[in-house]
Amino acid sequence: MGNDDVSRARPEVVPGWAAALGGLTAGAVALGVASLVAAPVNPDTFPVAAVGNALVDVSPGALKDFAIRTFGENDKAVVSAGVLVLLAAASAGIGVLARRRGLPYGVAGLALFGVVGLVAVLTRPDASAMDTLPTILGVLAGSWTLAVMLRRMTRPLPEEAEPADHADHADHADHVERPEVMRAPGRRVAFDRRGLLGGAAGGFAVAGLSVLGGRLLGGGQSVEAARRALVLPRASVPAPPLPAGTDLRVPGLTPFVTPARDFYRVDTAFVVPQVDPSTWTLRVHGMVDRPVELSFAELLRRPLVEADVTLACVSNEVGGPYVGNARWLGVPMAEVLRAAGLRAGADMLLSTSADGWTCGTPVEVVMDGRAALFAVGMNGEPLPTEHGFPVRQVIPGLYGYVSATKWVVDVKVTRFDVDTAYWTSRGWSALGPVKTESRIDVPGDGASVRAGRTVIAGVAWAQHRGIAAVEVSVDRGEWRAARLAATPGPDTWRQWSIEADLRPGGHSIAVRATDGTGRTQTAAVAPPVPDGATGHHTITVTAS
Repeated sequence: MGNDDVSRARPEVVPGWAAALGGLTAGAVALGVASLVAAPVNPDTFPVAAVGNALVDVSPGALKDFAIRTFGENDKAVVSAGVLVLLAAASAGIGVLARRRGLPYGVAGLALFGVVGLVAVLTRPDASAMDTLPTILGVLAGSWTLAVMLRRMTRPLPEEAEPADHADHADHADHVERPEVMRAPGRRVAFDRRGLLGGAAGGFAVAGLSVLGGRLLGGGQSVEAARRALVLPRASVPAPPLPAGTDLRVPGLTPFVTPARDFYRVDTAFVVPQVDPSTWTLRVHGMVDRPVELSFAELLRRPLVEADVTLACVSNEVGGPYVGNARWLGVPMAEVLRAAGLRAGADMLLSTSADGWTCGTPVEVVMDGRAALFAVGMNGEPLPTEHGFPVRQVIPGLYGYVSATKWVVDVKVTRFDVDTAYWTSRGWSALGPVKTESRIDVPGDGASVRAGRTVIAGVAWAQHRGIAAVEVSVDRGEWRAARLAATPGPDTWRQWSIEADLRPGGHSIAVRATDGTGRTQTAAVAPPVPDGATGHHTITVTAS
């Protein structure tokens, strides 16, 4: 067919659904090629990831909290799915536009979305010209695919064919879905379903293979292989064995140690960074006398310390799940900072992850003797990739957004009045100490229980202050002291349990905790923004 046939598939011939399918195919190829090219360049330059990251960047803290409350750890997957749905709808529309107005209009539509992707990519930290390649090549591949799909949507009728009349149309109903029409310079064409579907199948196959190739090129498998092959050195200062009675073993109660597979994950990374330990380095600079740069092997040669530490997310609602406890292995941050030589006046550590996320931590907290670690291990194994492999920060007593940088690669010693970090620049509190909190795990909220003696149990935490007491109130009655499990120290949560006699009917159960300084958690409920949620966790149950 001629150039005119390629540039415009006549709407009288091609059904709308076919044009939409052609556009979808072009969009899929564009994203597949972009994914393939982004893998060796930088996974964050994949347009969907870049746009998703940009949306997170411009979202206020309250919106971020809503996303976490509503979608939990799947918040980024929901945003990515939303971006993909919008792109799919736009691609279908571009196909219809190209059918009605011509190929240049379709290419212009793809280019417009390319511009959006480029803006998202170029506004990322440390963006370079190379980062634009995935989007540009994806748009070019999509445009070429759209031209091919428009060409395959129609087929020329034989020169000797007579114009179709009503009877002929009936005879050819199995072959021609729409009446063929005259097309300049006189060639007649018909809708080619087989050509369209074959082209779509080929296009989606190319897109799928490109995504698969991108995953292989992205280094995820090699990084995971390196993680599995890693044998961590023994701790120079091992954690003592857990005291007897640390776990109350109440059915349904959160265990004292959270398995890595169940540990909460809340971060801004749409694509989990794949950091090769053989090329990883940690740079410590800024207000120091001797800037330090350590390789992973050099870090592992330093004395390692084990510590049981509970981490909590500032976005955790009262009674929420975004808190977990693990045994961490790592190098004390204080030792690395002392080797660098802190200068007078420095009060902040601005740490940066491999994907550019930043975190501001008070210097005094890291240097006061607590188990603040550049962690390399979690529960006896190398860190899982999604939890920061090869190295992350673990600092007891602070919410994660001011302490727990995953995939950490850079620490700038600075001041709070000079630098701001990712979330503090968006209105969150700069210091972020963990508030005293407690949670009811058993029975579950809204549960039906047997009337009579009922076990009520949960966990409470106040990292680096410890939990001194937990009390429970049924139906707003008197507060009764719960039994506390043993604890290895003030940096972990504590299990608690109590029995209550529940009569038939509905009941409300509330819990509150007192930390090691004698401060009891407040009853006033406050949302997470800007410095963490507060309030008594209250559930309702029905006894029968």
